[in-house]
Amino acid sequence: MHQAGSVDDTPSKRRGRPAPERLVRIGFIPLVDMAVLVAAAEQGFARREGLRLQLIKDVSWSNIRDRLAFRQFDAAQMLSPMPIASQLQLGSNPYPCFTPFALGRGGNAITLSVELYREMQAVAGLDGSEGALANGVALKQVIEQRRWAGRKPLVFAMTYPFSSHNYEFRFWLAAAGINPDADVTMTIVPPPLTVDAMTARAIDGFCVNAPWNMIAVEKGVGRMVATKADIWPSAPEKVLGVSPEWAEENPETLSRLIVALDAAARWCDERRNHSALADMMSDPAYVGVPSELILRLLSGQLTVDPDGRTRQVANYLTFNDQSANFPWISHALWIYSQMVRWGQVAFDVAGLSQVQAAYRPDMYREVLGNLGRSVPSIDSKIEGVGPEKFIDGRTFVPEDIPGYVAGFDIRNGINASIAE
Repeated sequence: MHQAGSVDDTPSKRRGRPAPERLVRIGFIPLVDMAVLVAAAEQGFARREGLRLQLIKDVSWSNIRDRLAFRQFDAAQMLSPMPIASQLQLGSNPYPCFTPFALGRGGNAITLSVELYREMQAVAGLDGSEGALANGVALKQVIEQRRWAGRKPLVFAMTYPFSSHNYEFRFWLAAAGINPDADVTMTIVPPPLTVDAMTARAIDGFCVNAPWNMIAVEKGVGRMVATKADIWPSAPEKVLGVSPEWAEENPETLSRLIVALDAAARWCDERRNHSALADMMSDPAYVGVPSELILRLLSGQLTVDPDGRTRQVANYLTFNDQSANFPWISHALWIYSQMVRWGQVAFDVAGLSQVQAAYRPDMYREVLGNLGRSVPSIDSKIEGVGPEKFIDGRTFVPEDIPGYVAGFDIRNGINASIAE
């Protein structure tokens, strides 16, 4: 078993006495970006903090939301927009949870059916080496041809209405001049069912986290055309969603959990640990796919086409580096801007405080700053600067959400200039 020396400076270790073991029930969906939770449970990081993590597998994000609300979970792996939607009372059963810790970034990709991609190749002359935006422009050409021919709109799936997948898929489509609310049909399919839905030709494409994109490729039914890194490299992905009641009743346990997850995240980023991590995650209790496939995903070595074409994506999955665990308020506000952009909620100055209540950098800073960790001193920043740029080249200034949203030609399901 690989143990990281970083756990030796946790509070329970320094006290020199074992803490009473406390059970923490955490729900999850079988995705590679649950790695930090698996490592915390399996590598002893939680145990060093006197915790016993009970990781409970589920199939859909709506189930995760409901089971946290009904106190079947104390905390859960969640999509980064879910706590924000909950605080804004959006969706069914909007239980107001929050996140003090992000579980990492990366891992998403957009995969289209092989038939659709081959049609894009024929129409736009793609040779397979094109980037995400060129692929989107080719898709736009196919959509226009299909419209002229009177064919039904393409059907694309994401995993949940309030998800990074929904906003990233829409961001990519709109950057290529495609209106997701007028030119295609958007639907919801839980992550583990996406490949089956594509195989059954029920959908023409999807945006989901690893490993399901590469499984679609290796089954010969899918072709990856864009990754999260292409759309916005620092986009928030999964977070630890926490029940407010449980947090209030168990403040020390929550602090210990944050310490354990921090140590686990740093362990997960060490390349030398990836083989052991892949073996753990291949267990049917967790992700349940071959460890060799997980290992390739951890290294960013993606098979993107059934013809064998591969692509190396730097930092495809990041679990700790570059402040990947910090719950940035500016990330929460960008998510809010996309909710406003697509008409899920109207912009409201009063709503900003609810959005900020969903992300708790103060908790993160209090727990880990006291351990001497390097913690950002600010809660918010301009997003999309330098190498972390958005696919459309714009930047996001958190203080001007209305101006940012107004700058999109395609928004709120209404597009005034679909022609290029």
